[in-house]
Order: sequence, then C-alpha cells, then structure tokens
Amino acid sequence: MTPLSPEADAALAPLRLAMLATAQATAAALAAAARDQARILIDQALSEATQIRARARADGEAAARATAVLSSARARRQAHDMILATETSLREELLREISLAATALRDDPRYPNLRSGLEAYARVLLGPEVVVSESSAGGIVAEAGSRRLDLTLPVLALATTAAMSQEGRSLWAAQTEAPRED
Repeated sequence: MTPLSPEADAALAPLRLAMLATAQATAAALAAAARDQARILIDQALSEATQIRARARADGEAAARATAVLSSARARRQAHDMILATETSLREELLREISLAATALRDDPRYPNLRSGLEAYARVLLGPEVVVSESSAGGIVAEAGSRRLDLTLPVLALATTAAMSQEGRSLWAAQTEAPRED
C-alpha cells in the first residue's frame, strides 16, 4: 500500500471522522442493545430460577408430608402391633393361670361334690349308659358311643372365661354406644 499525499490525507480526514463517528455510534448502539438483551436474559433466568425454586420447595414439602404420613402410619401400626402382642401375651398368661387354678380345685374339700355334679350332668346329656373317666387335670370325660363330653376343670374354666369375656365385650359395647345425658 502506498501512502497518501498530505492533501489527499487532509481531504479524507472529514470522511474518516464521519466513519469513526458512525462506527462509534453503531458500537454504542450495539453495546446498549447487548446490555438490554443481557438484562432481559438475566431477568428471564432469575424468574425461571424463582419458579424452579418454588416448584422444588412445593415438591419437597409434598414429599415431606408424604414421608410424615407414612412414618406416622408406620408408628401407629407398630404401636398397634405392640398392643396386640401384649394383649395376646397377657391373655395367654391369664388362661394359663386359670387352667392351673382350675386344676388346683381337685384339692378342694368340695371337689367330690363337684365331680358328682359333673357326672350327673353328663348322664343327663349323654344318657344313663355313659362311661365316665376321671381326668388327671380334675373333672371328668364322659363317653357314650361316638359322643364324647369333656368336663375337665381347665376346659370348664376356660369356657366360662370365654363366655364372661364375650359378655364383658357386649356390656362394654352397650356402654360405649349408649347415648349420654349430660
């Protein structure tokens, strides 16, 4: 490239200044537009981030509620299972104690009268041809043909307990269902 003469250079100076001014104005406009576009993108990103956080918070709260509900249900179920296991254990212990107490009645001085009453009851139910045998647990077992009647003391005590338990449940249900007058 050959350098321009000073006159040509001076003649082109206003053109250079105009082009420089145009370039600077264009650059300033482009920079302003870029800043505006960047501000719009940042605002959109912040809005989207706020929405994402809100959705994540709502999802987290829903998951926490669901976990709490499951945990509460699990705890209630475990407590119920523990109560049932305790009730079952206490019931079994009570029935064992009742059986032992019934068997101990063999040593009561009134036992011979009780045994005679059981034998008479067996004869009423099964007839006069009944075969009666003494039980080692106390009481009798009566047989007539294919019919068998267990009147041992533990069996009678447990049957009485079951009947009383059923009667107690009925009374409890009637009591809890009865209207209250305050």
